[in-house]
Amino acid sequence: MDFSKILSISGKPGLHKMVGESKNGLIVESLTDGKKFPAFSHERISSLKEISIYTETGDISLKEVLKKMKEIQDGKPVDNPKKANSSDLKALFEQFVPDYDKDAVYVSDIKKVFTWYNLLLEKDMLDFTDDEEEDETGDGNPEEKATDKTTNEKED
Repeated sequence: MDFSKILSISGKPGLHKMVGESKNGLIVESLTDGKKFPAFSHERISSLKEISIYTETGDISLKEVLKKMKEIQDGKPVDNPKKANSSDLKALFEQFVPDYDKDAVYVSDIKKVFTWYNLLLEKDMLDFTDDEEEDETGDGNPEEKATDKTTNEKED
């Protein structure tokens, strides 16, 4: 899944998929209701690829958190995060990110991550098989690299 095309737009609920570009911004489609609308360059727009969670030892990408959530939840959604109490949300989030920074990650952030996870899961957009293939093969195809090499041999 290409998380660079999935966007969070400040002031607009839910997630949005980039479907095109205009001269003043982007054309996006809401994942919740499917409506398309322009998102202008003056709005705070973040792709999910750019978002990370603070931990005690550094940062972890949102993509890694969502991947862990899918594994631990066994592909099932998180029970309604908007109705859960703060301590339950923190305890559940700690299962996915045990060393998250409890001072920097707020309950509202945790709710947002759970809501996004449920939405992406519902839309079948949490496919991490491309990532696993990249991990196994490294960066690029080694056979291609071998064929790109040229030899400089002297002819006698």
